Parts: sequence; C-alpha cells; structure tokens
Amino acid sequence: MGSVVVHMGVSLDGFMSDPDGGLDWSVIDDELHRYMNAELSRSAAFFEGRVVYELMENYWPTADEDADAPASQREFAPIWRDTPKVVFSRTLERVGPNAELVREVVPEEIRTRVAGLSGPVVVGGAILAAAFAEHDLVDEYRTFVHPVLIGRGRPAFPPVDRHTSLRLLETRSFGNGVVLLRHGRA
Repeated sequence: MGSVVVHMGVSLDGFMSDPDGGLDWSVIDDELHRYMNAELSRSAAFFEGRVVYELMENYWPTADEDADAPASQREFAPIWRDTPKVVFSRTLERVGPNAELVREVVPEEIRTRVAGLSGPVVVGGAILAAAFAEHDLVDEYRTFVHPVLIGRGRPAFPPVDRHTSLRLLETRSFGNGVVLLRHGRA
C-alpha cells in the first residue's frame, strides 16, 4: 500500500520560491542531491502541480546527457524518466512521456490510486500540497529547510481550513546547512 509524501524545499522564513518562482536561493550540494536521489528512487509515483512539472520536465529528461553536470544530477535523470508522473493541471493540454494529466484533486480517486501502489507517492508543489492537505491525503511531510531568508515569495504551506497534528519522525542535518524535518500523522 502506498503513502502520500509531501517533499519540499523551503527557506527558513517559509517560502518555497521567490516571488518570480525562482529557486536559485536553494542550497543543494552533492551530499543533499545524493540523499534525495536515494529517497526519490523508492517512489511509486510523482504527483506534481503544473509549475513543478514544467520546471522538472524542462531539465531532467536529458540531464544525464550533460557531461558537465555533477554525477548526482546525472543519477537523478533516469529516476525522473522512469518514475510514473501524475500532473494536476487545469491549463496544460498535454504532458510528456510516462506522465498522466489529471484536472482535479478528487480525494476518493487519489486514495484508490495510492492504495494500489507499493511505495510512496511524492507530491511536489505548494498549491498541490495544500489541496492534498485540505483533503487529509498527506501521510508524511519531508521539509528541507535551507539556511537562507529570502524575504518574500510563494509560501511553502498556503493556508488551509484544517488543523493537522503531526509527530516528528526524523531530523537530519546536511553539511551545507540544510536540515530535513520529517513529520508524519500524529
């Protein structure tokens, strides 16, 4: 049986991107990338909003062909290509290989789909994560807190009309100052 995991990088002041959607403030080095590769390689599927999907699809399908890219980045390219993706968007007309387009978050359909998988479903994107949280679909949050204040931007956790109690499952510090906080259902 699968589980739903929100996997998100966040600045110390709570933003997942700058006001223009940029991520150049994030601190991802080889150690952190290898850790993420190991975690994400166990995923049964990636569920993504349009913005995250387009960002990922613009680089990762061929990243392993770039001889100048770090080995940890080249390792992630086949993980991205081989993992099934479900893209939630009302505006996209089509998606690339190994991806399915879904228009709405329908809780019963999500629960059925996840129950049929063996492994975590990783949710990417603040808006999609908020929709999943609103419908009580999230089993775990993996928040990678980056040692930077960016002042303003897109909040990592937009407001939802639900109180959710969590318990700390794990913390991990990386050499670059990023701290992983893993929380699960209480």
